[in-house]
Amino acid sequence: MRIALDIMGGDKAPKEIIEGGNAIALKEPSWEIVMVGTPETRPLLDGAPANVKFIPCGCAMGMDEPVEALLHKKDSSIWVATKLVKDGEAGAVVSAGSTGAQMSAAILLLGRVKGIARPAITVVLPTLQGGKVMLDMGANPDVKPEMLLQFAQMGAIYAGIVRGVANPRVVLLSNGTEENKGNEITVAAHKLLAASGLNFAGNLEGRDIPKGDYDVLVCDGFSGNIVLKTMEGLNSALFSLLKEEFSRNLLTKTGAALVWKGLKNIKLRLDYAEHGGAPLLGVNGVSIICHGSSPARAIENAVKVAVSCVRGDFVGKTADFFNNKNARE
Repeated sequence: MRIALDIMGGDKAPKEIIEGGNAIALKEPSWEIVMVGTPETRPLLDGAPANVKFIPCGCAMGMDEPVEALLHKKDSSIWVATKLVKDGEAGAVVSAGSTGAQMSAAILLLGRVKGIARPAITVVLPTLQGGKVMLDMGANPDVKPEMLLQFAQMGAIYAGIVRGVANPRVVLLSNGTEENKGNEITVAAHKLLAASGLNFAGNLEGRDIPKGDYDVLVCDGFSGNIVLKTMEGLNSALFSLLKEEFSRNLLTKTGAALVWKGLKNIKLRLDYAEHGGAPLLGVNGVSIICHGSSPARAIENAVKVAVSCVRGDFVGKTADFFNNKNARE
């Protein structure tokens, strides 16, 4: 198992990325972690585990740099790391850098799975019933009903292979549970999903997302990105309020000490870092997109997600599904 890790991408690169890569390399000595970085980062790998390798690149794509610049920076870390997957020298690529650059590198170098209109970013949302698959998370702000159907199909395959869910329950994000609720695209997508053969459980309202009574939640990338960041912000605000209240006086501080372990466990369950990265579904290779501010623990878990995708042959099974689907049609 060989995973390419872009150590130049992310707000905390390269230090936290390297730490995450080293941590998982120590725990999984049979995996090889190939760190791609500029020559000046090489000394930072001194003392790394024996199964950590280094491949130099010429530069990095800036987080706010136009995606078009990637075509003029084919020596950038994300391009070099993704090319390792294309050339069969790595099973997957993991990066916390520019999402747009990583998507472009994946599409240009790996290509799309035949039959997929647009790749989609999926995340595992923390809910009251555990982690649930949600897509798209920002790759496609504007969609067509047929694209939402494809997202659902890819999400169901992912939930089955990587999350281990048999016959995943699929729901469609809307502003009401009735089948005629939502905009024209959502209403049309509901009809396609109902006739798809998937285990489609209908529409889901935003307030029910945290309950987790589903396995795969489907939406356009604009809505999905807002949902994800709203939940992240709400979780952060909640624990800020709790900290403020528990710090008021000696009595509240004593109470905090008594419930601290429980609060810490809750915070851990809601932490995106525990679920690692977001796979880009629909491309001919495994490309894991990490949160820009990912700490070492998130990178470590993202590598685990990458390995699960490779071992489960997610790309191959997705291609088989859509090839058979096209043949039937």
